[in-house]
Amino acid sequence: MGIRFSSSQAAPSESSPASSLGELPESCVAQIMTYMDPPQICKLATLNRAFRGASSADFVWESKLPPNYDVLLRRIFADFPSHLGKRGIYARLCRLNSLDDGTKKVWLDRGMGKLCLCVSAKGLSITGIDDRRNWNHIPTDESRFSSVAYLQQIWWFEVDGEVEFPFPAGKYSVFFRIHLGRAGKRFGRRVCNTEHVHGWDKKPVRFQLWTSDGQYVASQCFLNGPGKWIYYHAGDFVVEDGNASTKVKFSMTQIDCTHTKGGLCLDSVLIYPSEFRKVKAFLNYS
Repeated sequence: MGIRFSSSQAAPSESSPASSLGELPESCVAQIMTYMDPPQICKLATLNRAFRGASSADFVWESKLPPNYDVLLRRIFADFPSHLGKRGIYARLCRLNSLDDGTKKVWLDRGMGKLCLCVSAKGLSITGIDDRRNWNHIPTDESRFSSVAYLQQIWWFEVDGEVEFPFPAGKYSVFFRIHLGRAGKRFGRRVCNTEHVHGWDKKPVRFQLWTSDGQYVASQCFLNGPGKWIYYHAGDFVVEDGNASTKVKFSMTQIDCTHTKGGLCLDSVLIYPSEFRKVKAFLNYS
């Protein structure tokens, strides 16, 4: 006994009409979407009405939001619209949302729903920043804040920053975005003036990181690579409770006064999930 096949047997297409994706129940499609990344969900939503309806289900997008998204909404927005569904909340959090008079920006990565935070040079404490002989804020389209702090020359180099924020639970990396030389444009092409670049090859720069729950990291390295933006890793920290704010302090110093240093552009400090460190597309965007 067993299954017997016959050449006279009608083909499936002849005996029954072909089924289509549009016949799948909307609830089943929505359940499948909970296992997909947001970009995949958005692509499927363009196929037909059933997929479009399923892609708007609250439980689909709630699975993509950070567990503490309600805490994030209260911290980021003064008056968040109550009528938005979970998809609308996700979309708003994925924007570059400004904090503290525009000196900080926070957003969710669109592809993975992970939180990222950036602090501008104007949101940092920089020794000597008020002395125009040493530092200047210069406009540029190469920063998400539209300006960077440019160091012409100084003996004591010290930059400090502090962030207190309800980061979702996980591991985060802190990077300083630095450029040796002053970038500009000439005849529509990018050029870099390295006239003032000096002193960074004599002594390494020291990076330090502290958190309110006692974590501490220190490292040092030489600055190099004039003409391009480089992310210098200051350290990592771990958040256990996303419902409570974590205070993070960080610094970058080169305080050996035996020589001057200069020709440096300081753009920002970037805090983002450590799992992104090997994602080249994310680094290029940032």
